[in-house]
Amino acid sequence: MIRTIVFYPDPVLRRTGDRVTEVTAEIRQLAADMIETMYEANGVGLAAPQVGVSLQLAVIDVAHDEECVSYLRVNGEEKRLGDICPLVFINPSVETVGAKESSEEGCLSFPDLRGDINRPGEVKATVETLDGEKLVIETDGLFARAIQHEVDHLFGKLFIDRMSSARKLAIRRHLKEMQDQFG
Repeated sequence: MIRTIVFYPDPVLRRTGDRVTEVTAEIRQLAADMIETMYEANGVGLAAPQVGVSLQLAVIDVAHDEECVSYLRVNGEEKRLGDICPLVFINPSVETVGAKESSEEGCLSFPDLRGDINRPGEVKATVETLDGEKLVIETDGLFARAIQHEVDHLFGKLFIDRMSSARKLAIRRHLKEMQDQFG
């Protein structure tokens, strides 16, 4: 089922999501709905707060572009994106590695808004699957960026928070229009 994506400034986007303590049929359905919603919106990731649910649950799929990463290790083993995507994860922790890199990002909760965001180029993320498996994911490129972006959502941080001061000033009017329309 396609879920409605909430837009800035909906307060759920600023909340820290609750940890998932039990994977129920409802959680599994939410995850399936989120994948369907992400695909319908042509996104590469979606966090539960973006569909109005304040939980630490997110989905990512960047497997359409195997070249978007230079390496991917899961629990120490070399993997391909198609082996792990779509990735559904809960209760993540992320260690960032390496120098920050600037790249353009968008967000499904901010239609028609994009901006250059500085993020570390590599991550080591520890996540849980809905089946209770712990995964340690080490990667770079778009997958690393998507993991960081979605994990930010789970802790109430938005990509606009990571924009430069100059870019924030440039989008001020756009954000005001969003507040008027969706606030």
